[in-house]
Amino acid sequence: GFLVAAFTISSSLLQPLFGILSDRKSYRWLIFCGTAWMTILLSLMGLTHNYLLLFTLAILAGLGTAAFHPQASKMVAQCSGSQKSFAQAVFIAAGNVGWALTPLCFVPLVNHYGMSVSPYFIIPGLFISLLLWIISRNRTFTVTESKAKAPIWSTLKEHRHELTRILLIVALRSLTYSSLIAFLPLYLKEHHVPLVTSSRMLSFMLFTGSIGGLVGGFLADKYGRRLVLITSLTLTTPLYILFLITQGWVSIFFLGIAGACLLATFSVTVTAAHKVIRNNAGLASGLTLGFGQGIGGLGVGIMGIVADTAGFDITIYCLIALPLLASLLCIRLKDID
Repeated sequence: GFLVAAFTISSSLLQPLFGILSDRKSYRWLIFCGTAWMTILLSLMGLTHNYLLLFTLAILAGLGTAAFHPQASKMVAQCSGSQKSFAQAVFIAAGNVGWALTPLCFVPLVNHYGMSVSPYFIIPGLFISLLLWIISRNRTFTVTESKAKAPIWSTLKEHRHELTRILLIVALRSLTYSSLIAFLPLYLKEHHVPLVTSSRMLSFMLFTGSIGGLVGGFLADKYGRRLVLITSLTLTTPLYILFLITQGWVSIFFLGIAGACLLATFSVTVTAAHKVIRNNAGLASGLTLGFGQGIGGLGVGIMGIVADTAGFDITIYCLIALPLLASLLCIRLKDID
């Protein structure tokens, strides 16, 4: 648990610092150097059994992720033209697909060869770093480079209310999403659903969530970010309730649609922050992709205490009410379209 927390803190909560760095000057090297750094350190974790060293490697590897995301998201915004929300949705969905494929690729090799196989994952990681280096040299990014026109702290102060609302929305969505992944199989087990079945249901929710992210990005470009945020988050809560009170394929259908609505807001919150602090795109990406997500993820521990105290039924119903609360915050948002 502490190893996961160490990686989460360094990879998520420190992203705004790298975002500020990328806004002061376009450090395109962060995307390929950050990837190579993370690849090497994570791949070396399989060679040690010293806990302190593992803890240190987890923290340091997380810095590579923190360095990559704000600069990469900023570059996606630079080359996306008028379809900024959809481009961010593709960027995020691709990452989610990679995240989902990792156990399928890594676990069978570890089961067969042991953790000593982990250093071999340096090879694909460095190959991807090379591709990112080639991409970073594209003229699109060299021509569109510009320094932030306003000091960071004055920008944050001027737009603090809008940014706070966006970050609260991100944190509530992240808390709902991360906690459902952690606790939904346990809730279903209490209701006599086999673990294999519940894991498949969870995978289905994650898959439809990725599709929902793409659809949400497309609709936000066409009809506006605020409308998509309010509609998708408002629909999420009743759809999860319908999942809980129905049975069979009907229940699974509602679970899939609920997951799609929940993650339809992912890229939209990123581009909304870009719009609010348009001269600090790196900071906006770091706050929404990293800090807000990290805060929500760390809240899973609190929900674990609630589950231990009040049971999984109350915990799940509390979680699915959070998107509705987030939709109320969306009503107060201004100047995001």
